[in-house]
Amino acid sequence: MGTRWSALFHAPAGFEPEPVRVAMTAAVTEVDAQMSTWKPDSDLNRLSAAGPGEWVSLPPALMDVLAAGLEVGRASGGAFDIGMADAVSAWGFGPSPADEAGIRAARTKPRRPAHEILELDPANARARKSQAMAFDLNGIAKGYGVDRLAEIARAFGIADALLSIDGELRATGTQPDGSAWTVAVEEPDTKRRAAHSILELTDIAVATSGNYRHWVEVGGRRLSHTMDPGRGMPLLNAPASVTVLAETCMMADAWATAMMVLGRERGLPLARSLGLSVLFIDRSSSVEAAECLKDGLPNK
Repeated sequence: MGTRWSALFHAPAGFEPEPVRVAMTAAVTEVDAQMSTWKPDSDLNRLSAAGPGEWVSLPPALMDVLAAGLEVGRASGGAFDIGMADAVSAWGFGPSPADEAGIRAARTKPRRPAHEILELDPANARARKSQAMAFDLNGIAKGYGVDRLAEIARAFGIADALLSIDGELRATGTQPDGSAWTVAVEEPDTKRRAAHSILELTDIAVATSGNYRHWVEVGGRRLSHTMDPGRGMPLLNAPASVTVLAETCMMADAWATAMMVLGRERGLPLARSLGLSVLFIDRSSSVEAAECLKDGLPNK
């Protein structure tokens, strides 16, 4: 996934961590092999390359992540859209450099969201699309990978751990003294790394989406790597970052992206209606505003 994973846990004397490391490495490698847009032979890219109406057999894990992506897509009114691989690639955030012709095509072609195009057949572990579409799971696959790390930890009897891939984390149990795991929400600053706030986590996941680490510069303006599904281009006037807490890291990851696209004005009412815990951080010159919803968690 182009980044690092980690698992922090406290174990009794004599515990051998190497089998845990091997199992966790295999788990995240499997996620990458199935869901990468960078690997030409990934299962996701097989689906993207298939013709309209053609059923494609897929592994169960990928089926689960696709189903979750379509669910968040519907619930967010298309703000989260796994069918944006063409725009991501055209703007230079995929395996290839930015392409001017691709950018024009991504911006001008009529778009329907993935949840209207992609049909899943869970009983037979297969999917098909009604029209040509390329898929990108970068807004949800890392979160799913973190959940897989948590599953491996449980399989080894590890009840208390802090698992992460890049900026997506999941805390299970507590630290040995009974205290929660502490995680910093980063200040959205391109020039330095500093904590904006501190979260105390127990049996919960957190994901942050922001526009201050990955961008392209066009006409002297930095454009976010997060795509605007309605325009086929990077977001304009988005929050500096959005942090979401959820029961699974997969859903926290997807909703953090959705809330970036929606922004504070549209995102907060939806977050309240869904019971999402969300932290928006905006910047306007030296002014910063944040709002955190602490009541309730999403069902998934």
